This record gives sequence, C-alpha cells and structure tokens, in this order.
Amino acid sequence: MQRLGLLASVLLLTAPAVARSQSPAAWTMPRMADGRPDLQGVWTTQTFTPLQRPEQLGDQEFLTDEQAETLAAVLTAPGVDPLRGGAFADALGDDPASRDSATVQEDPTHYDNSVWLRTPNPKGLSSRRTSLIVDPPDGRIPPRTENAAVLAAQRLEARGFDSHENRPAQERCLAWTHEGPPMTPPPYNDLYQIFQVPGYVVLFPEMKNNPARIVPTDNRPHVSPRIRQWPGHSVGRWDGDTLVVDTTNFTLKTGFQGSGEGLHVVERFTRVAEDQIFYEFTVEDADTWTRPWTVEMPMMAAEGPLYEYTCHEGNYGMQNTMRGARRADRQAAASQR
Repeated sequence: MQRLGLLASVLLLTAPAVARSQSPAAWTMPRMADGRPDLQGVWTTQTFTPLQRPEQLGDQEFLTDEQAETLAAVLTAPGVDPLRGGAFADALGDDPASRDSATVQEDPTHYDNSVWLRTPNPKGLSSRRTSLIVDPPDGRIPPRTENAAVLAAQRLEARGFDSHENRPAQERCLAWTHEGPPMTPPPYNDLYQIFQVPGYVVLFPEMKNNPARIVPTDNRPHVSPRIRQWPGHSVGRWDGDTLVVDTTNFTLKTGFQGSGEGLHVVERFTRVAEDQIFYEFTVEDADTWTRPWTVEMPMMAAEGPLYEYTCHEGNYGMQNTMRGARRADRQAAASQR
C-alpha cells in the first residue's frame, strides 16, 4: 500500500497532460456482482516515459518540477511524432539542436506520424518517474548472464533475409513483444480492453497477434512444462483487491528482452481510481538476467472502441522484404564480376 500511495502522490503532483486521476477520497472502488474489483473498460498505457532510465539522469528517480513541466509541454505539443523513441532523453538534453528536433519525425516520406498516430489525449508522461523500471533502483535492466549472451548471439546469427523463416517474430506476425505477458507500451494502437466474468478475467490488447488472454482466477496450477506457447500459460488469483497473474511455459522463441524458456512473469492489477489501474510486473529468468526486475506504470481510462488489427505472414510487406533482399543479392553478385 505504501507503493500505491507514492504512485498516487506522484500522479497528483503532475501536470494534467501527464495524468488525470481524481482524489482517492472522492472515489469508491466499483465492484462486480461477486464482490471482486471491477477492472473492466478500455485502458491505455501510452507514455513517453522510457522503460530504462536515460544514462544522463544517473540515479535521479523522479523528474524535478521544472523537468516535468518542460516535458509535459514539449511532448504534447502539436506536430509531435508519437513514435520518437528518444524524445524523453533528447528533450532534457543540453544540446539545443537535439532539444529542438527531439519530437520531430526523422523521415515523413511514408506518412506523417504526428497526424495519423496522435490520440485525442496526446501521449505524454505516465508519471514523474524517469523510467518505468523501478527495481533495480538504477532504473535499468539488470546485466545479462553469460548464457544469455550466447543465446543472443545465436539469435542474431539466425536472422537473415534468406527466407521468411529467419525474419523476426514481429515481422512475421507471430508475436508482438509488447502484447504480453508482460504488457509494455506499444509504439501505437496502445489500447487494452478488460472483460470479467465470475472466475475469469480477459485481457485484450488492440494490437496483437495472439488470441486474447483468458485468465482463470481460481489459482489453479500451470499446465505441464512440456507445453510451450508464445504468451506462456497464465493463471490468476485475487490478493485482496489486486489481481495477480502468474505466467510461465514460454517458448524459447518469445525472447522478451532476451529471455529464454525460464521466463517467469508476475503481473499485478489494482484499480486505484475511476480512470486508472496501477499495473506492475516482475520478471525473472536466472539464465538471462543476474536478478529479477520490476516495472510500474498506470493504465489510464481511454475512449473506445478497439479496432480490429490484422496481420498475417502472407502480407505484402514480407513479399517486398524478400524481393528487396533478392535484388540486393543480384546487385552484390554483379559488383563482383
């Protein structure tokens, strides 16, 4: 509860563009007919707050008032590219040129991100934290083990343009790294819908390649470890008013931040306001990282509906990728004659 109190304090101190929470004293937890907290609705995790703390901020866990105000204004201004990954760090930098270009789309040849990706409530910051990672205290993913370094090298070597089979899973429409578990903010279409019925909670991301997660909440055991799936196997339970979801049985191909088959994810969902769910997850994999690590972020109420997201391996993008690779092969061969 101390952690939730800290989160509420941070959000209430932040500019309106960062969060829209109301005072906890004026709010009563909505409940389902079975007495469990009502988590249903459409939620967004959109944020410019980076997963890892920028190195330039060192051990600074929270933004100063001045930094928060500056970022809230810069990141929600018209014309901002919602996909600009380094905007958070660049906008806080000392270089005027970097600050001026922090939110500008580098190459708008395809389409203008600031137009087609801008949401009614523009993407800003999810809190005053300088990273979504809250543990370790440095806000960074722990170092990888020697085994993980070997696995990363093998995965890199396996990638290529010989066939669709050695293209990344996301490119092949097999699994998005953000869809979870654990759930992390996607680059766009960052909406999630939650449904509930007695004994089950359904987690439905808008941009996904796997079926919606149907999580039983009776604390049943996991299936056999011989059964491996892209999103693992999730089981849930209620810890007071917090939904706890435990997931194991991942396939080696999932590779969340370099993880292997030993990935274990524990997610916690707590409704803390009419327009906010506090989402936290801890991941561990002894073969991948030297220690577990934890992320905290709010899921803010958003307007629906969700739109159908369709991706499949027969899409023209993959065909064009292979066609381009073969053209590059012919050019390379011609240059050696």
